[in-house]
Amino acid sequence: MDKAGLPRRDVPDAFDVGAAAYDRLVGANPGYHTNLGRSARRMRLPGGGRGLRLLDAGCGTGASTAALLAVAPHAEIIAVDAARGMLDAARAKPWPPSVRFVHARVEDLDEHGVTGPFDAILAAYLLRNLTDPEAQLRNFRELLRPGGTLAVHEYSVRDSRAATLIWHAVCWGIIIPAGWWRTRDSTLYRHLWRSALTFDGAARFRRRMQDAGFNAVRGETMSGWERNIVHTFLGEAPQ
Repeated sequence: MDKAGLPRRDVPDAFDVGAAAYDRLVGANPGYHTNLGRSARRMRLPGGGRGLRLLDAGCGTGASTAALLAVAPHAEIIAVDAARGMLDAARAKPWPPSVRFVHARVEDLDEHGVTGPFDAILAAYLLRNLTDPEAQLRNFRELLRPGGTLAVHEYSVRDSRAATLIWHAVCWGIIIPAGWWRTRDSTLYRHLWRSALTFDGAARFRRRMQDAGFNAVRGETMSGWERNIVHTFLGEAPQ
C-alpha cells in the first residue's frame, strides 16, 4: 500500500474481501445512508424521476442506488460497480424492474452496453479510487445530456485541519478496528483512511470539475461529525 492507499487496480478486489461485512459496518454510522440521501436530494431531480434515465456509478452494495430510488422512484436507474462481491450483495436486495445492475469498471461502460445520454449521474465514493479522475469526469460529462447533473458524493478533508484530525481519530478509533474485527483484514479500511487524506481538497475538486467542462459547479458539506469530511459536489453538463 502506497501513501495514497491501494494501487487503483487492486481496489475492486479489496472491496470484494469486505463485501460480506460492508453493510453492517456502514450501518454502524448513523449518517452514512442519511448523507447519501442528502446528496441524492441535492440533485433536484424533477417529477419523482418520471421519464429520467439515471446512472449510479460505483454503486457498491446498493446504498447509493437506494438513495436515488427514494428521490426518483419513477426513473430508470442503471447501477454499475467493478467489485463483483459488492454487486452480488446489491443484487440480492429487492428492487423494482426499473433498476438494473451491471458488473463493469466505470472506465469501460461502453464495452458493457452502458451508454448515454443520462439525465443525471451519482458517483458516490468513486473518484478518489480511480487512476485518472480527470478523464472520468470528462467521460461523465459526455454521458450526460446537455444540462444534465453530475453529483459526486465524496470524502475530502484537506481544506480543514479540524476535519483531518477528526478523520484520523474516527479511522483509527472506529473504522479500521471494526473492519478488522468483521473481516480479519484491514486493507480496505486503511486504504479508505489514506485515500481520503490524499484526495483533493474541496476547492481543488471543484476546479477539477470546472476544468472537465462542467458548469454551475458548487459544493455542499454534511452535518454532524462528517462536516467538512463528506461533501456533495454538483455540476451541470454544458447546454
